[in-house]
Amino acid sequence: MKRCVFVERDGILNEVRVGPKNQITPLTLEEFKLNSKAVAPLRQLKEAGFILVVTTNQPGLSRGYQSRRELDRMHDLLRRTFPVDDIMVCPHDESDHCPCRKPRPGLLIEAAFKWHLNLDHSYVISDKWQDAEAARTAGCTSLLLKSPWVGKVHHDFVLDDLNAIAAKILRLKPLVEYA
Repeated sequence: MKRCVFVERDGILNEVRVGPKNQITPLTLEEFKLNSKAVAPLRQLKEAGFILVVTTNQPGLSRGYQSRRELDRMHDLLRRTFPVDDIMVCPHDESDHCPCRKPRPGLLIEAAFKWHLNLDHSYVISDKWQDAEAARTAGCTSLLLKSPWVGKVHHDFVLDDLNAIAAKILRLKPLVEYA
């Protein structure tokens, strides 16, 4: 079984606008500004042997205000910039009550099946409580970037920057390597 680091897309790998109650995700490639500070920490985790899987809720697809073509263009840029192995997308609205929409753990469980992951030895990086809740439910360790969206749900660690998060994961990783 393999170890994984799940990385929330919006707010970690790309910049977002701040709304009154939440983040506002980019809907076009022109709005999609990558966080260059995430390249080095992700490279460290990849070199340490982790599978890197991006997870993201993108309800604009089902609501009809985001095109799949634009989302694919953004994700092509992510793949060219960051050493990620996969990008898992929930296209559903909250009202769909699907199991893959975070804070539910469906994306993590689907990735575990696809990549043969040991979720108990995997980590979730985010700046939002929804990812921490998905991590808790799936049995992963959550490491949140300090933000207004951390919330009051269970989270394992809240740190100041991505370098500190990567360093913490590298200190926490199990000594046993999985084939």
